[in-house]
Amino acid sequence: MAAVYSGISFKLKSKTTSWEDKLKLAHFAWISHQCVLPNKEQVLLDWARQSLIAFYKKKLELKEDIVERLWIYIDNILHSKKLQDLLKNGKTINLQISLVKIINERITEFSLSESRRSMCAVLSCCQGILSTPALAVIYTARQELIVALLSQLCWLACRQPEGAVVAQLFEVIHLALGHYLLIQQQQVNPRRAFGEVTGHLLQPCLVLRHLLSGGTWTQTGQGQLRQALSRDVRSQIEAMLRGGAFQPELLSSYKEELLDQQQGDTKIGAMKNLLAPLDTVITRLVDAGYCEPSLHAAVIANSVALLYKLFFDSYFKEGNQLLCFQVLPRLFGCLRISRLQEERLKGLAASDWTTELLVLEQLLSSVTNNNIYNIAADRIRHGEAQFHFYRRVAELLINHSQASVPAWFRCLKALMSLNHLILEPDLDDLLASAWIDAEVTDFRTKKAQEALLHTVFQTYVKLRQVPRLFEEILGVICRPAAEALRQPVLTSGSSRVLCECLLDLPPSQILDTWSLMLEKFQSLVLPYLRGDADMALKSLSLSSLLHCVMFNMRSLDSSTPLPIIRRMQCTMERMLRELVRPLLDLLLDPQGPELELWLQKVSDSVLLLSYTWAQVDAMLSINCSQYHSVSGALTDVAVEISHLPLLLPGVETCHWKKIEKFTAQFDSLGRYCLAQLYLQKMKRTLMQTSFQSEEALRSLKCDAAYILGSGRESLNRGTTASWDGQVGTVSALTYPVAHWHLVVSNLTILISYLSPDDVRSLASVLLRTLPVSKAQEGSAEEEPSLTLEKISSAVLHSPLFPEMQSIHSAFLMCLTEGCTSVLCSGTQRDPSLLSEQLPWLFEKDHLVVALWENKFAKVGPEGVEPKGEIAQNLLSLVKSDFPIQLEGEQLESILGLLEVISTLQLDSLLTPYHVRYFLLLLSLAITKLGSSCSSSVTLKFLTTCYRLLGYLQRGKSARSVLKIMYVSDIFEITLTSLFKASGRFLVNVDDPSWLEFLQVVGAFLEQLMQMLTQTKLSLVLNFRKIFGFLRELCTEAIAGKRVKNQNPWGQHLLLVSLTKLCQVLGPFVRERKQQREAPEALCELLQKAILHTGAVLQQCWAQGARGQRLPPVFIASVSTLLEADVGQHSRHRTEISTMTDEVPLSLTAFYQSVYSQLLSELPALAGDRQCFQAAMRFLTLFFLAPELHPKEDSVFTSLFHSVRKVLADPAVPVGVIQDIEPYLGALLTQMLEVGTAEDFRMMMRCILQGLDISNMWKANLQLLNREACQEQPVPLAVVGPILDVLAALLRQGEETIRNPHHVSLAFSILLTVPLDHLKPSEYGSIFLRVHNVLFSILQCHPKVMLKAIPSFLNCFNRLVYSVMHEGRQKDKGSTDDLSVVLECARLVERMYSHIAARAEEFTVFSPFMVAQYVTEVQKVTLYPAVKGLLQEGIYLILDLCIEPDVQFLRVSLQPGVRDIFKELHNDYMKYHKAKHEGERRYTA
Repeated sequence: MAAVYSGISFKLKSKTTSWEDKLKLAHFAWISHQCVLPNKEQVLLDWARQSLIAFYKKKLELKEDIVERLWIYIDNILHSKKLQDLLKNGKTINLQISLVKIINERITEFSLSESRRSMCAVLSCCQGILSTPALAVIYTARQELIVALLSQLCWLACRQPEGAVVAQLFEVIHLALGHYLLIQQQQVNPRRAFGEVTGHLLQPCLVLRHLLSGGTWTQTGQGQLRQALSRDVRSQIEAMLRGGAFQPELLSSYKEELLDQQQGDTKIGAMKNLLAPLDTVITRLVDAGYCEPSLHAAVIANSVALLYKLFFDSYFKEGNQLLCFQVLPRLFGCLRISRLQEERLKGLAASDWTTELLVLEQLLSSVTNNNIYNIAADRIRHGEAQFHFYRRVAELLINHSQASVPAWFRCLKALMSLNHLILEPDLDDLLASAWIDAEVTDFRTKKAQEALLHTVFQTYVKLRQVPRLFEEILGVICRPAAEALRQPVLTSGSSRVLCECLLDLPPSQILDTWSLMLEKFQSLVLPYLRGDADMALKSLSLSSLLHCVMFNMRSLDSSTPLPIIRRMQCTMERMLRELVRPLLDLLLDPQGPELELWLQKVSDSVLLLSYTWAQVDAMLSINCSQYHSVSGALTDVAVEISHLPLLLPGVETCHWKKIEKFTAQFDSLGRYCLAQLYLQKMKRTLMQTSFQSEEALRSLKCDAAYILGSGRESLNRGTTASWDGQVGTVSALTYPVAHWHLVVSNLTILISYLSPDDVRSLASVLLRTLPVSKAQEGSAEEEPSLTLEKISSAVLHSPLFPEMQSIHSAFLMCLTEGCTSVLCSGTQRDPSLLSEQLPWLFEKDHLVVALWENKFAKVGPEGVEPKGEIAQNLLSLVKSDFPIQLEGEQLESILGLLEVISTLQLDSLLTPYHVRYFLLLLSLAITKLGSSCSSSVTLKFLTTCYRLLGYLQRGKSARSVLKIMYVSDIFEITLTSLFKASGRFLVNVDDPSWLEFLQVVGAFLEQLMQMLTQTKLSLVLNFRKIFGFLRELCTEAIAGKRVKNQNPWGQHLLLVSLTKLCQVLGPFVRERKQQREAPEALCELLQKAILHTGAVLQQCWAQGARGQRLPPVFIASVSTLLEADVGQHSRHRTEISTMTDEVPLSLTAFYQSVYSQLLSELPALAGDRQCFQAAMRFLTLFFLAPELHPKEDSVFTSLFHSVRKVLADPAVPVGVIQDIEPYLGALLTQMLEVGTAEDFRMMMRCILQGLDISNMWKANLQLLNREACQEQPVPLAVVGPILDVLAALLRQGEETIRNPHHVSLAFSILLTVPLDHLKPSEYGSIFLRVHNVLFSILQCHPKVMLKAIPSFLNCFNRLVYSVMHEGRQKDKGSTDDLSVVLECARLVERMYSHIAARAEEFTVFSPFMVAQYVTEVQKVTLYPAVKGLLQEGIYLILDLCIEPDVQFLRVSLQPGVRDIFKELHNDYMKYHKAKHEGERRYTA
């Protein structure tokens, strides 16, 4: 074969050989070991290289396909393992610069044209070279090559390629950048590095970084570029720019350029010609030709922020603040917004403004956060250079308002934070554009606006110039403007900011501001108000502002200086006299055509001021005894009826009547404020000593009626609008919400004085405005606001709601009427007949129910109890054809009402309401549902009904139901209805909704029977009727067992009913038997119930449960049956003889069959916690009944192996193991208590051998690498229970475990349990369990310890070493987990004390224990608390050491360890031994 390849070189160069054959020959020559050529690898690589060079220099004509295959051939060589092995063994492969130049030329070609032929192969070749250090030297040795490559790669990426090539391209860029950064770090010529970066790399890298930052290749749906790779490339670009353009060596050049400093240092050498580095960078940045015009502005904007950050990071230090500032104007000048005023460019789009303002925000934030701007230094040393620049930026921002862009507000905030004088010359325009005239709707923009206003207000508060600020605010409000287009002055955000500001102000400044507002109102608005709608709107804005100031100022009290109180009183009087009354007069006497808008706004304004004045006046009168109200002291005012002179002195009653007529025309702020005035009047009336007089009560009732009535129509109309809670934003749209909030907030005051009709109206509004369904949680970016639904929901969930009995009762009535109306809409019979059969649906008053109680509680003649009449009516309706049928929409309405009912405290209802709701819910539950109701909705409806019935019957009035119905009747009505409806439950029997329904129904039935056993009313009679009804159902079910397609849902219902009967009756009978009071009839009923339940269960077993996975209902039922059966005497466990047509099957055999199947299904059941709990319950009961055990098998052994199978099953998740651990523990505890000695030996042998567990641990520990060790394998959750069982077995002692070898096996298990790489909670848990096993051996197996002390100490030392490892002081991290280590250290100390207590056995080993301790403790630095506990323990071991032992340790230990021992022994002698010697001295 060698001859075949002997002429390979000749054939490759031959012109007669086709290129197809050449490529095949070259390929086989590379991979074949039989082709022997001198320097074969170099020859083949050179052949391919020369072929490509010849082609690209036009010396050779090749097809495109051949050219691409040549590139692929080179790529295969470069990536081959063979080449890598050769290079690793030291062989030299020369690539030649010509190949690298061709690669660079091809990438340049790709970046300039649309041609993509061979791109993947060329990029792969480049990647192969750069990823191999021995080959990459061709690039790193010639710096211009790597620069050219990197530049063209970036330009290629900037063309935004798509597809598979993207990831490959960026991998190459990542490699190239990595190599260039290494070269750059080693570069000794900073000028060259600067020239390379600015001349070749700056522009493409900035464009590429911009594209990467915008997520061009990483957006959802593209997935072409990994986020991590994108992030790494961006970081590399930034590092490259920092290392090239902002080197430390360039600092002097930047200073010379920016600070006009002449550098006299002669050492700068090569830097002398680099005169303007920043100018060079900026020139390259703003050059217009290097990217598409659509990208150019965005690239510049993003690059400006980056360049400033890099400059700042490189050169900022104390003393360079001015230098860092001087860069700012130069870079800012690159942004288009900087040229808006000079060049009068066309307006920018909103997106462009956003981009550039975000950049400006970053620049200003850097200045603010790093104290670049020192006001004094700038003024004294630098001629306010910084101040003038910031003023120019401020003028630009204010002259080009962008109130829709959050960054605009943040830039202004930054300027205000720098120096308030920057914005003060334009303060009025700032307030106008950023607040008064701004239209801000977006939540994020509102937050930014709020932050700006907060900064402005806080700045002027600190300057004590708030009146000056308010003068500007008032000037802006009073400017000529289209007021109708303005937003309300005070929204929730601006109001909150103003409130915080006012709370910090002293009273004198508040009064100054207040007086200023009064003056402006009087001089600029009041004279021109008549008939001017625009002025009316201005007056409302000023009123809102004045209201905010007065409501949020710091209150005066008796400790306030008297001059302030007097001034406050004068200001109040002046406001009433000079502003409020003139406005009222103007409103009452318009003197001209009454404009609707003018009338509304003036009334809003004057009533807001009136309400504000009255509220503040009342507050001052209460808090400040030295304040004398114009309206007189609160305790001395005579109570008038329904008029307002009490609140506003000097205003006649007839005037208020006229004002009420005005406000009744509009749903506006005025009507809201008038209701507030009436409420204030009620509060002042209630503060009178005579408030309980007849006259005062009439006044209170009239005022309450007016408040509720003023907004009744608007509430009836409703609204979906939301209100921010600010008085100034009340409008026709938000008025219903504001009024409802007013009523609800003061319900505790109003409710006592409302008429019954008003209370019912209030309750109907409450029900009507509740949310139809659970509202979705509001977004984090959503301003909190009030709606009718939120307010009503808050009332419903308030703990005060049930305390307000009148409204609570009315609401209950509204709910029942709502349910009744829906039910009546579905009636299919004569309503009059229905009202006789179901009278409680048509009664309007709960008092009627109380009359029923009295009526039906009386026993009629001949011992007949008429309270069975209601039950008979319901039962006859259920058995025949229920006269009410609900369809889909009606059912949804009922479900909405039931959701409301579920929020009420049904367990605390008074008797009349309890009975009414029980009958209502029972009627709903037995109502017939139409075909349009789906199975899922039907189940949800019935589940809700029975859950509410159960909740109701847990209440304090539960027994009142028994006065009108028997428990047995309710039981029969419920089950008859459910069996009739069960055919419509078209869901799987293991569907969660069906299982939940069964659980709820079962709980309700159990509750009924428990109530029967508690009350003991007609006990035997009720249980007999219940059993009789169930027996009929059983008979029908068993008789029809051959019928195909039986109803499984009805079968489950029957099982649940029988199970609950056994569950309630069994414990009750057992308890009464112990007291010798059990009626024989109940014992007999219980036995029959057990037999019938067994029969039904066996039928289910025969029909399909056997051999398949057991249904949850079946497992729960058979567990209950077994528990009830075990409670009976064994003689009752008899054959079922008359229940079936076939040969009877004994319950014993049935239990054994279920037991066998449960054992096999146990791992599968582990996923269902409820099923598993029921299975554990059955297995525990079965184990405790030895007469049921099969003779041919050991139940103990089978159970134990099944539990082991569950724990070792890899399909059972860790979380499931943790959930079922309590149930397994309970079963094992019972097994340990009852098991025989042989059982214990078997369990001990299986566990101690530990093949599964220990081998699993060993395998896992070998396979896990360092990273994987951080996540624990599945057996960690398994080993805990195993160690628990092991400790429990060992505690049985030597009488049970007689073979010492079995005990010794425990040590080998403990040595395989790892104690490292555990989370703190896991470490503490495993440590405790290992300690418990060791302690059990030490205490309970003294004979084993005689020979096993070395093994014991090996295991114990692992615990000691692990505590030292976990308790060492770490370089990083918190001490939050130290508590776990401390607890483990206490256990170690405790074990040392137990060892010391057995001195005879351990004395020989004591010096070795001390030696091991000091050897290990020398390796770590422990936390003092951990060290203290361990030392206390080792001191006890030192007590066992005699003097020769101490001398032995001092001689034999290594030098470093010897010092540790010496220190330990000194402390032992000084603290421990001296202390105990002293104690012994005084011990008798």
